[in-house]
Amino acid sequence: MPLNRPLLLLFGVALGSFGPGALCGPPSHSLSYFYLKLSEPSQGLHRFFVKVHLDDQPIFRFESLTRKMEPLVPWMKEAGKKFLIPEWIFRADLETLSKLDQEAGGLHTWQVNLGCELREDGSKGGFLHYGYDGMDFISFNKETLWWVTAQPLAQKVKEEWEEDPRWSQGNKVFLEETCIAWLQRYLSYKKKTLEKIEPPVGKVTHKVEDERLEILTCQAFGFYPKEIWATWRRDREVCKYEAFHRNVAPNSDGTYYLRLSIEIDPKERDHFRCHLEHKGLQEPLVLGFKEERGERLRG
Repeated sequence: MPLNRPLLLLFGVALGSFGPGALCGPPSHSLSYFYLKLSEPSQGLHRFFVKVHLDDQPIFRFESLTRKMEPLVPWMKEAGKKFLIPEWIFRADLETLSKLDQEAGGLHTWQVNLGCELREDGSKGGFLHYGYDGMDFISFNKETLWWVTAQPLAQKVKEEWEEDPRWSQGNKVFLEETCIAWLQRYLSYKKKTLEKIEPPVGKVTHKVEDERLEILTCQAFGFYPKEIWATWRRDREVCKYEAFHRNVAPNSDGTYYLRLSIEIDPKERDHFRCHLEHKGLQEPLVLGFKEERGERLRG
């Protein structure tokens, strides 16, 4: 059965990459699992998708139709791919207790977001959240072993699950012990692969909006570690408010890339330079736009 556009969009949101919120990420580390179940009981359709992130980087995925686990970074081929099986996550009683699919009919989605965090001070965190058709449904408090409902239809699920101590205790053990052990294992494999510092390679591109507006974009590729500082400068003065970030994002090989754009008057183009500072550079990399013959991009 083909998936309609809203479900494809939901699938992309549920399993998409985490976007880092700043150029310099925090020193804590996390391992996050994203599960998606497409369900239409009347057609006998129950399809699972899983995607796993280490910090902000997707490291492998799984799809129930092919039963294939696909590594998304080279070092995962040696590290081993581990996750809770979807049949454990999407318990058989979930739909029965909530009676959502029976009442609503048609094709629906269940989403689960779970994982753990190892913070700089040595403390640990864990989370487990269920969603239904893109809305919060029920979540787990590992400290109290209680389930917290986000809508009335989840109340019956809460009552049944809290009467099953093995289910709650099993989730607590996974979040506090198993997940942390897997996180540390993946970090060690990643570290062995990426011990070498990789400096950024950069270039500046432009896009002409009209005769009075042009967008310059500074791009940095293939750098590691993630921490980098990028600024646009006009005649050596930092443009603090004019530039807009695209943030740092991971490449498939474990390195990172960055885009930083600024809107300018085309007549002022020669006054602007992009400055990149990184651990792999002995001095800042200064980049200006160089127009190639015949090149002229318009919006």
